[in-house]
Amino acid sequence: MELETTVAQSIRVMDDNARYDAACKRLLSEKIILAWIMHACVEEYSGCDVNEIAEKYIEGQPQISEVPVGPDETNAAVIHGMAGEDVSLTEGVVTYDIRFLATAPVSGELIRLIINVEAQNDFYPGYPLITRGIYYCSRMISAQYGTEFTASRYGQIKKVYSIWICLDPPANRANTITSYSLAEKNLVGAVREPVKNYDLMTAVMICLGPSAGEEDIGILKLLDTLLSSELAAEEKKKILSQDFAIPMTQTLETEVSLMCNLSKGVAEKAMKQGMEKGMEKGMEKGMEKGMEKGMEKGITEGILASIRNLMDSMNWSAEQAMSVLKVAEGEQAKYLTLLGRQ
Repeated sequence: MELETTVAQSIRVMDDNARYDAACKRLLSEKIILAWIMHACVEEYSGCDVNEIAEKYIEGQPQISEVPVGPDETNAAVIHGMAGEDVSLTEGVVTYDIRFLATAPVSGELIRLIINVEAQNDFYPGYPLITRGIYYCSRMISAQYGTEFTASRYGQIKKVYSIWICLDPPANRANTITSYSLAEKNLVGAVREPVKNYDLMTAVMICLGPSAGEEDIGILKLLDTLLSSELAAEEKKKILSQDFAIPMTQTLETEVSLMCNLSKGVAEKAMKQGMEKGMEKGMEKGMEKGMEKGMEKGITEGILASIRNLMDSMNWSAEQAMSVLKVAEGEQAKYLTLLGRQ
């Protein structure tokens, strides 16, 4: 019975994680949020008004990939002939978080772009994250064959962007935005190819971090506010409305509240599991070494287990987990030591 309870709790936490992930994607896919991202990271929109981008240049509804239930399940939603997943018999399946088409004003004419936005918790997934961003760009270009261009009409290839929002980057990358793109380099001679002929892909890494200051009202603060696991829903709405003039529509308010509730729910369940595990362990030790000392040990073990659960289930750092659990500042060094972090 105890095993069943543990398994059931784990399943509920996993389900909440999936719903939290889906809520995060829905929030990021709101056109006004995408417009802020595009204004900051896509050079074609640097001179455009944010509201103009949202209302005029984003085509249709952004496509949001669903969390797959099984390995054979696919997302059949399409936008302008683009499949939700790029399928190749040899390359397998690549699923995008958010992808959409947009037009942009360049030199007095409109050009078409394909833009992908990803939210990433783990900055070190076992490979340099930027390589995945470049791969996504490459796949978005190759997937255009048969939809955006055919035969040998390569001049019709649309430029692509893959924008990665990193929620927990290392300290040396926090509060940075870095762009990676193709560039011309003359090895012999001094020729100049028109930039539009090779400027076809750009990967952007947005690395969030602690606020740089109250005066910071750029995209870093917007995304940090939107995706924060610590700010209450009302505080998020206030900052988004006052600092970024983002209208709090019913849909946006609902999604902000839902994500905050899911974040709180995952944290509470992880904390409950950890405390139950720690108290049980403490009770066992208490029978041998004295109830009072065992209970104290159990509380420590419970908090430690809660921190680990939050780190595993939410991909948070130890510091983020302790902040949510409201571990006293004077106690944090002890738990960092127990975690092997000091």
